Amino acid sequence: MQLIQESGNEAVAKLYVAKLRDYYIEFVESKHPHLPREEKWVIVISCLLGCPVQCLMCDAGKRYCGKLSKDEILEQIDYIVDKTYPGRVIPVKKFKIQFTRMGEPVFNDAVLDVLEELPTRYQAPGLIPSVSTVGPKNAEAFFKRLTEIKKKNYGQGHFQMQFSLHTTDVEKRDKLIPTPKMSFDEIADFGEQFFEPGDRKITLNCIVMEDYPIDPKVLKKHFNPDLFILKFTPLNPTARAQEQGLITILKSDDGNKKVETLVRECQSLGFETIVSIGELEENAIGSNCGQYVSQLQ
Repeated sequence: MQLIQESGNEAVAKLYVAKLRDYYIEFVESKHPHLPREEKWVIVISCLLGCPVQCLMCDAGKRYCGKLSKDEILEQIDYIVDKTYPGRVIPVKKFKIQFTRMGEPVFNDAVLDVLEELPTRYQAPGLIPSVSTVGPKNAEAFFKRLTEIKKKNYGQGHFQMQFSLHTTDVEKRDKLIPTPKMSFDEIADFGEQFFEPGDRKITLNCIVMEDYPIDPKVLKKHFNPDLFILKFTPLNPTARAQEQGLITILKSDDGNKKVETLVRECQSLGFETIVSIGELEENAIGSNCGQYVSQLQ
């Protein structure tokens, strides 16, 4: 891995672009601007060389060239960790490693190999891996092994599982995420097998956009609020989102009111909800999935 670009602000986020084989990957580190690193530190890594899913809001799907190996994934984490904690003793209360930068993680079994190694590779009592997925169809073997790894190594709230839904309209979900996916009921059934007492609830993430409805009653019909938590986020400023004419709702005051109403309706049905906007400076840095790599292809 050859680092070719480093940008950003140590107080908020840093974006790294590296050349790997004949391709480019991105990885990120970020911290809360009002908290010391020892309270919360986040590393976001790539799992694939591009992505075959080609979601309408994501620039990672411009070109797909295959999977990263276990060592290539770990090299991203090592690079960031070794700069700050060269002894790999990480005294951070909440040390999140998110498999969400480039590439659908469920398409790469090396992600599971990395998850098995992390607890022994670093001395990090606050380690919380995070796997975010669109829920690809016919990936039972991956999810079964992931469940086993979580139960063995990451109990009592030390794992974050997230499914990207984005809309409760099935046809529009298929348009937005153009790959065979688990149905809502299949995701709900997985949650029943995956969740154990003491775990973090499984996150259902929805980018709140115009023309992509989120119906709280549909969510309640399929998902148990005791197992699932809802997260509403704005649309990141990607080139592909702009090309597709996607418009975020969280950007405007009127949009925020719509989201406030959505949150109240979901809470009335028993769901815990999170509205996660993030730091606006991260948009300028590119750490919010601006995908600098797409400009290099």
